[in-house]
Amino acid sequence: MDTIAVDPYYTLIVATLVLLVGRLMVDRIKFLQDFNIPEPVAGGLLAAVIIYILHVSTGVSFAFDKGLQDSFMLIFFSSIGLSADFSRLKAGGVGLVLFLLVVSAFIVVQNVVGVGLAGALGLDPIIGLVTGSITLTGGHGTAGAWGKVLEEQHHIVGATDLGMASATFGLVLGGLIGGPVARKLVNKMGMKPSAKAAQAHDTADTAIDDVFEHAHQRRLITANAAVETMALFAACLAFSALMTTPEVKSFLPSWFTLPQFVWALLFGVLLRNFLTSAFKVNMFDRAIDVFGNASLSIFLGIALLNLKLWQLLDLALPMLIILAVQTAIMALYAYFVTYRFMGKDYDAAVLSAGHCGFGLGATPTAVANMQSVTERFGPSHKAFLIVPMVGAFFIDFVNAFILTGFVNFLGK
Repeated sequence: MDTIAVDPYYTLIVATLVLLVGRLMVDRIKFLQDFNIPEPVAGGLLAAVIIYILHVSTGVSFAFDKGLQDSFMLIFFSSIGLSADFSRLKAGGVGLVLFLLVVSAFIVVQNVVGVGLAGALGLDPIIGLVTGSITLTGGHGTAGAWGKVLEEQHHIVGATDLGMASATFGLVLGGLIGGPVARKLVNKMGMKPSAKAAQAHDTADTAIDDVFEHAHQRRLITANAAVETMALFAACLAFSALMTTPEVKSFLPSWFTLPQFVWALLFGVLLRNFLTSAFKVNMFDRAIDVFGNASLSIFLGIALLNLKLWQLLDLALPMLIILAVQTAIMALYAYFVTYRFMGKDYDAAVLSAGHCGFGLGATPTAVANMQSVTERFGPSHKAFLIVPMVGAFFIDFVNAFILTGFVNFLGK
């Protein structure tokens, strides 16, 4: 079996083609429009199917550059941090705390379901955590970190590989169910697609508060703004790389371990607010918006290009059953719990779509889900304020705390 390594240049070319095809599919296929399927998910799944057919017929597989994928992910999270003005974060207020509580409760539900089903299907209950919040709420980074722990300390053979496959499954399903859940909620409220929202990409300017809400909206930026913004991104990436070196990690408590993307986001928040408050720097939010949205799309495109469908099909039937049930539980929880507790309004519907995204996959999927809804039905400043901060930052601490409790309890 041959594996063709695709270098960064060709990876970028293929990823952009995937995004262009995805946009064409969403523009032409009513089903994708009706269910608010994000363009990177539509194009990425088509590419994954084509790669799967090639693999089955010829035995060839592709390894698209992972470093490029990680870089765009870090740029996206840096853009969230650089967009987080403390004065605007205060606006999240009670809603941010309430959403964090709702999401935290779901992590417990997710792990109870995973552990319960694993035991019922004759598997080690700890494996239920691999198909629980370790991979679904946690994503690939958390899957890799916990996979090593479970293999070395709890003797779960293949926990890392299983975690990566489970996280990939969640990434895809999180992008597929968020739009339909939100659309059903919006339809229940009697809302119709907004012509103003649909034509937003024809607008020549945008308010600062619209960052990430309209991915297709035109932004007026200059070359100087672009260069200065790239310097800010580079600072965030450099800091995140520094904080994850063995030398720096040796000075931190053993329990204080953050993924690199969280360091990039955190430094972006600190850098923005330090520059604006101490030096009265005028941040170029439009440039941050453009780079952030482009990085989000390319990250998702490469991630789905690296989706190996044959690995998902190789998962044991019990694991697929657990993941299928987790997907249904996520959709039901977002529809009946997240929506209800967040106010039963349009913002709550968009928040529900976002919760599906990072509850099964990752924060970039959550943002893509919300973009697909707001592009069609109108903006939701509250959702785009709350979801990135909860999904990319706060929830990692909560998830680590809850998982530690579950592992310690089950490992006794």
